[in-house]
Amino acid sequence: MEGSAIENFSCVIYNIFLMNCTWQAGRDAPADTQYFLFWQQSRGEEEMECELYIKDENFRNVGCIFQNVSIGIEKAYFLVNGSSNNSLIQFYDEYIDLYKIEKLIPPSNITVTCDELKNDCIIQWQRPQISHSSKDMCFKYEINIKYKDNPKGKPIYTSIQEGGNSNIFLRSNTRKKYVLKMRAAGSACFVSPAWGEWSAPVEFGNEEMISSSVWILLGVGVATLLMALIAFFLCKRTGCLKAAFPQIPGPKPAFFTLANTNPELMETKIQSTTSENEEIVLVADIVR
Repeated sequence: MEGSAIENFSCVIYNIFLMNCTWQAGRDAPADTQYFLFWQQSRGEEEMECELYIKDENFRNVGCIFQNVSIGIEKAYFLVNGSSNNSLIQFYDEYIDLYKIEKLIPPSNITVTCDELKNDCIIQWQRPQISHSSKDMCFKYEINIKYKDNPKGKPIYTSIQEGGNSNIFLRSNTRKKYVLKMRAAGSACFVSPAWGEWSAPVEFGNEEMISSSVWILLGVGVATLLMALIAFFLCKRTGCLKAAFPQIPGPKPAFFTLANTNPELMETKIQSTTSENEEIVLVADIVR
């Protein structure tokens, strides 16, 4: 029956050994149509049916999950046929290079080591793991670096490197914090040329340690200054400054007259004082 074969068939290999294949029912397929997927990894192997189907809301098979998939140099053969109680269902088949549909995982063990006396940082990593090759030369890498405080801005450094497992990044600002991401694609061998998934962000630089210590010191300084100002104005208003620091009285003027020890002047003063006292005594006797 025309229009009963599946449509939009596609497969992807991910996490090294897993493969998902999906499809849509034919436009004119009867409602009771059910589909079945078979595949042959190479010509010398047996044809196998899917063991774990993905079903839609009508319990129709619309996909399959394969486990323990290995990639070879030959194209794999996929066949989807169908059955219905009302009519014959067309089959669909396709040959696919498995390495071309693999979604590469990110590079692993990414580290960044910076020289604090210089501006250079050494980026190191390990190649993505795949099931059919262990050669570093099979990959190319894209490195993307941004400032941590501007994650949505344009990258300040982008590099595409063929092979290898290290790269040197020259910092323009040693007081900044940076964020790095990497991904890989096939450059040679039988490796997918499509870019794989980005790695988790890797932070490096000194901004956080410096800024946190500076903010702590500034906070302590401002708090101390505010407390001192508040205490000063409260004491000024309540008069506790006078109580805490009373005014010391100055010496009496008579204290300084002791230094005048002229004998003749002293005798004159003594005689004058004596005569005054005698007059006072006489007046007192008369009153009595």
